[in-house]
Amino acid sequence: MDSWFSKTIVDAKTTMLTEPFVHDFVRANIWHVRGRDVDLLVDTGMGICPLAPQIATPAGKPLLVVATHIHLDHVGSLHEFPLRAGPRHSATQFDSMDEAVTYAYMFHDLEGAVSRLPAKGWKAADYRIPPAPLDRILDEGDRIDLGDRQFRVLHLPGHSPDSIALFDEADGLFFAGDAIYDATLIDDLPDSDRAAYRRTMQRLLDLPIRIGHGGHGPSFDGRRMREIALAYLRRTDGTAAQEALAGQ
Repeated sequence: MDSWFSKTIVDAKTTMLTEPFVHDFVRANIWHVRGRDVDLLVDTGMGICPLAPQIATPAGKPLLVVATHIHLDHVGSLHEFPLRAGPRHSATQFDSMDEAVTYAYMFHDLEGAVSRLPAKGWKAADYRIPPAPLDRILDEGDRIDLGDRQFRVLHLPGHSPDSIALFDEADGLFFAGDAIYDATLIDDLPDSDRAAYRRTMQRLLDLPIRIGHGGHGPSFDGRRMREIALAYLRRTDGTAAQEALAGQ
């Protein structure tokens, strides 16, 4: 279904896609960046409808797809692409896409999972994510080279243990995944770690971004990112203290 996705032209080299008919809890941003030698796709949405036909990459030009973490709303269409990269922490789990790891099972009974059926007879209860073994495993400090720009991989756990982000140190462009975004931050999933998330927020306070594109919500500048990070640190300060006492 061609109309399943919406597309927004961010600038001459960047397009954002999303799935407007998917429940907002799992309606993620998908980012297509055109490089000189290689194109980059950051995350792949839910996989309810084919994503690959929506990505306009010239014939013969490589398209590297990076999964920022293994949750369902970021890896659903990963299997559609031949060049797949993702975080080391969850690397072996892309081979099976176990629904206990991706949280696909949460979608099966989600009320209002979609506001429009993608196909006749479609049911959320039948939703599955095909395996998508990684071709490249990404670690903290690795570089992704598009020819005319490079991104440094940052490991930013908290929302999930495997969360990574991509940072262009030359011009401050930041693809944050779910490490930080301008909406309600989720830190209470079974694999979330609030102490790690606080360390991530502390780290982000000093990251010199120009513009950030998150896994959800609108894009943000450096000032707004620091506001979001500080708000999280303030909100969880009491929780962190309680957890520290409980661990003594």
